[in-house]
Amino acid sequence: MRISFQLNGKAVETDAHPGMTVLEFLRSEAFFSVKQGCDKGECGTCSILVDDRCYNACLLLLHSIQGKRVETLEGLNGSSETRKLQESFISEGAIQCGYCTPGMLVSLTALQRSGEPLSAESVRDSLAGNLCRCTGYLKPVKAALEQGS
Repeated sequence: MRISFQLNGKAVETDAHPGMTVLEFLRSEAFFSVKQGCDKGECGTCSILVDDRCYNACLLLLHSIQGKRVETLEGLNGSSETRKLQESFISEGAIQCGYCTPGMLVSLTALQRSGEPLSAESVRDSLAGNLCRCTGYLKPVKAALEQGS
């Protein structure tokens, strides 16, 4: 099946093999900010934006993004919203090993774009799908709130 979509602002047209996930496609195209973690939608390391909403790429079949706008952290890098968030993560020490960081940044970008006011509760809810073994979540929440003020 031939599908087309926008990926980080560029038109993409590709063959969607039955059962191929968006994660498999992105990794094959060298989008390495989208990590392969649990393959069950539980860890958030494969978080991407589809039409400004956060999704786990491991759970999306490639054909399901037909005609949609997809963004990875590679596409978000350089935007003012992501740059401020990255700087805040660095200054707050919210980046430890870094494995979960791309997913957290994507999740928080979705929150920013939603228009929902930033609060400790909304940030925690946004990060609920991102597993992190290093930070204890306090620093990422603080970083998100700091950059929003």
